[in-house]
Amino acid sequence: MSTLVVGIGNLILTDDAVGIRIAQKLKEGNPALEVIETSETGIALLDLITGYSKLIIIDSIEIEKGEPGDLYKLELEDLKPSKIFSSSHGIGIATAFGLGKELGYKMPQHVSIYAVSIKDNSTFSEDCTQEVKARMPFITLQIIKEEGL
Repeated sequence: MSTLVVGIGNLILTDDAVGIRIAQKLKEGNPALEVIETSETGIALLDLITGYSKLIIIDSIEIEKGEPGDLYKLELEDLKPSKIFSSSHGIGIATAFGLGKELGYKMPQHVSIYAVSIKDNSTFSEDCTQEVKARMPFITLQIIKEEGL
């Protein structure tokens, strides 16, 4: 089974980089693992993810409840696709995934989405906050265990 890990974020916006940082850690522990680091979202991901049977997406999430560094596992079914969108930049992964299927793309059969709760995604820094950074080893191990990497 071909597996792709996609770390999403911005490396110069503090905790927004957590998806990429964790993807990098997964690659360090398993050099044979295919990993893509990107700031792209929505429909722009289609060209990156086609042809794989398993897709693991790691990204940051801002939520009011919970603590920075909390990990949430989602499936595509947990996200609500929309049939209405005004531009290719504004659609979510569930909508993009559905569109890819409709257009005949060979989409992954198994999709896991990991969202990491963050503290700060607006300060310019190449380092995550201490709270998120401290949880990254645990999050990495949790993904390895959940996904059998």
